[in-house]
Amino acid sequence: MAENYPPAHIEILPNGHNFQIGELNNYIVNGNYISSSDQATLIQLLQPILDASHTRDRETSPPNSACYPGTRIDVIRMIVAWADSTLLWNTHILWLYGYVGCGKSAIALAVALKFERRNRLVGSFFFFRNTGDRSRMRRFATTLAFQLATAIPEAAPFIKRAVTEEGLLGASLVTQLRRLVYEPFKAAARRGRLLKTTVLKGPFLIVIDGLDECEDRQDVQAFIDDMVEFFRKNPLVPLRIFITSRVEQHIQSHLTNGRVRLENLVNHCSRDDIDTFMTICFEDEKKRNPVIKAYIRNRGDWPAKKDKDKLVDHIGGSFIFASALFKYIVDPTDDQLTPMDRLPHTLNMNPGLDTLYAKTLSRSQHLPHFPDVISTLVFLVEPLPIAGIAELLGIESFEVVRVLVNLQAIIHVPGTDDLPVTMCHTSLRDFLTTESRSGCFFTPPSYHLYLLYRCSTLHDGRESDTVAALYSIRNCANHIEQLVRLPPTAQGPLPRFPQTLDAFYTHILAKSQDQPHFPDVVSTIVLHSEPLPAAGIGELLGIEAFKVVAVLVGLQSIIDIPETGDSPVTLCHTSIYQFLTTESRSGLFFISPSYHFKLSYYYFRARLDHLLSNPLMLMSPLAITQFQDTLWSPQCNWHWEQFPGATSASSIHAELDQLAPLPSQTLPYHHIFLIHSKFSPVIPKVARQRTPTDSIPYQKY
Repeated sequence: MAENYPPAHIEILPNGHNFQIGELNNYIVNGNYISSSDQATLIQLLQPILDASHTRDRETSPPNSACYPGTRIDVIRMIVAWADSTLLWNTHILWLYGYVGCGKSAIALAVALKFERRNRLVGSFFFFRNTGDRSRMRRFATTLAFQLATAIPEAAPFIKRAVTEEGLLGASLVTQLRRLVYEPFKAAARRGRLLKTTVLKGPFLIVIDGLDECEDRQDVQAFIDDMVEFFRKNPLVPLRIFITSRVEQHIQSHLTNGRVRLENLVNHCSRDDIDTFMTICFEDEKKRNPVIKAYIRNRGDWPAKKDKDKLVDHIGGSFIFASALFKYIVDPTDDQLTPMDRLPHTLNMNPGLDTLYAKTLSRSQHLPHFPDVISTLVFLVEPLPIAGIAELLGIESFEVVRVLVNLQAIIHVPGTDDLPVTMCHTSLRDFLTTESRSGCFFTPPSYHLYLLYRCSTLHDGRESDTVAALYSIRNCANHIEQLVRLPPTAQGPLPRFPQTLDAFYTHILAKSQDQPHFPDVVSTIVLHSEPLPAAGIGELLGIEAFKVVAVLVGLQSIIDIPETGDSPVTLCHTSIYQFLTTESRSGLFFISPSYHFKLSYYYFRARLDHLLSNPLMLMSPLAITQFQDTLWSPQCNWHWEQFPGATSASSIHAELDQLAPLPSQTLPYHHIFLIHSKFSPVIPKVARQRTPTDSIPYQKY
């Protein structure tokens, strides 16, 4: 695997959006030129990931790897021959597996480009860890479906019908793949043009790279099982799927079933390919490096053939090791040693990446903010530019650059502050998160807690549209999810900041606890039978919506506040509900189940005045029956059931006395409880337990 050959990039009106030429609508989406209004409609319906395919800008959307000219010829020829074959006994799926850095992504790119030129590429998806949706399965099927509609327009009507008529966007991954990819392709393949193409040229191809980079392991297994089953039932469908990944148990156990062709890339790694790659790299460097030019003028060619041969032998078959090692040799930021000095040092490094990673990282280890910058790169959910990293950590951009400039052999450092910083290979993240390998460079997973804290600081009245602020709003829940997977004893990495997730929740809540209506707003969000919008919370509590928002604005790290006023306000993670409803953990922020009675009363109170103004009604069974249906909405009844079901009979009055009365309230809550009880349709002795996710339709009281 090699890199540094940027993809050809052609822009047509790059700043244009939804312009029109005559009657033809035209769209520029992430550099992709789309001239069909139907395709634009599919973009809106499917919401595909536009930087997940082989056409993405690899500088900003890794992996940035491509085969150097003259390398990987044999293995690519083998894959193409498999995909071209129409023999009935040929497998529909080929899995190319191999160790870290042996060039799988570069080969996947080369194969995708080759079939694109032949007009037989259905689509491609390049997974990459810690890049948001590109590391998940959530938009995998819709992304492939959009690419299918673009490559094979005959499939588009089937896809559009499935989305609009069947509402598949909320369906399971397997259902989406069947109805949006496999079946539309199968239907289109029966038509004249595609039938002619497959007969004359061969089947179509889907390329999936880095399947091991996907975090949704169960969905990966479901995808593999369903894919194999589809081809078992449809052996004549002219479609091939080429998959690359490392050997991971959850993948290997499902692909080794006799219906998948298995190819170990180690068996296709040629010493000649590494030699060609290193020769090209050194020749290019000799043309542009003045130090090497001066050395050659005085001492002759460099490197000597015997030294280069030793280096090639030392590298073995790893292209990522070859690439990182070459960058280390010619690194222009090291003013202590020349490339000629560093070449002999590389021959003493242990084969593999760990030694190289440790030696490179040590060059910035002494600098201020080094641990924070490196740990942030490791645990970011999606990559940030230099300016975003600096803002998130509360430091200056130049301090981030100072750390990264010495690490360009293993980290892609963009030339501007607005492009994302990425690791040259995900193996660096594996190294840094494995203590037995990285030693003093180990980054503990508890660092997610510090990132969560830093995200929370961006909600304290600062601009909300900066890249770091937007990151914090999108990804607080993801950092919480990583933290709840840790053992309960796990501590934060920095003593001066919250050391546990509970301490973080307490810290965030304390910042807003002096806001008027704070207890009522938070308690309503936590205990209400279903999520309400801010206006709905205000209406229920009898306060203006802006007062609800005033409470929520400081809680954005733990509560999702939607951009539109009619969308519900929700907790970022279920662990927040568990914290707030467990008194031993939340302390003064504990939300008692008695608050259910208050919520029930909020719904009840609108009709209570009418009831109390006619006290004789309390003595009439017939009147009680007539009023029950109007007094008790589903929400009122549900919350009413939760209170006695979660509170012992002996402590009901004590619990009620702890509730703060409403401003207009004239009766104490225990009196209201007695009246409430008389009109209740049912008070079960043991109310069934429900959680806020067991919602019931919201109706105004």
